[in-house]
Amino acid sequence: MLTYVPLSVYVGGNSLLHRTPPTAKLLALLIFVVSVTALPSQPWHTVAVLAGVTVLYIIARIPFGTAMRQLAPVVPLITLLGLYLWWQNGPAQALTTAFGLVATLAAANLLTLTTTLEELMNGLERSLAPLRRFGVPVDTISFAVSVTIRLIPLMANTVNEVLDARKARGAGLSLTAFGTPVVIRSIRRAQSIGEALMARGAGD
Repeated sequence: MLTYVPLSVYVGGNSLLHRTPPTAKLLALLIFVVSVTALPSQPWHTVAVLAGVTVLYIIARIPFGTAMRQLAPVVPLITLLGLYLWWQNGPAQALTTAFGLVATLAAANLLTLTTTLEELMNGLERSLAPLRRFGVPVDTISFAVSVTIRLIPLMANTVNEVLDARKARGAGLSLTAFGTPVVIRSIRRAQSIGEALMARGAGD
C-alpha cells in the first residue's frame, strides 16, 4: 500500500525499520548525515556507506522502483555538482562527495518511506515535551521540521523545472545560469510562505 506524503511516498509495512520509534530514526539520520559529511575521504568510503543504506532498504522491503523514483529528481543536481568538483578538485573528491550525497539522500528518503509525517511530528513532540518546562518552544520546533520536510520536494521540482527550461532553450553548462533562477524562486517561495504564516497569526 502506498500513501503519498509531502516529502515522497510512505510504504506501509511491519519491518524492523517501520517499528523503530520515529524520533530514534530521525536522530540516527542526523548522526548519519553528519558522519558521512565529515568522515569519508575516499570514494570507496561513501560507496560502502551507500551499500549499507541499500541493505536497510532491503530490510524495510522498499520496492526498487519506488526507491529510484525518490532519488531521481536530485540526480541532475548531484551530477552537476560532481562535474564541478571533478573540474576543481579531481575525480576522488568528486566521487566521494557525489556518492556521499546519494547515500544521505537515500537515508533521508528511507525515513519518510517507513514513517508517516504525522508519526514523525508526534514522536518529536513527545520527545521534546519535557523541555517545555525550560521554555523551549516545542510546538515551534515541530512546526519548523514539518515545514522543512514539506519544502524539500518543492525545491526538487524547482531544480527540475530550471533544468528542463535550460534544456528547451539549448543553454550550455553554466552554474550561474542554473543557480540564479533556483535561488530567486526559492526566495520568492520563502517570502510567500512567510506572508501566509503572518496572515494566519503565526508567532503571535
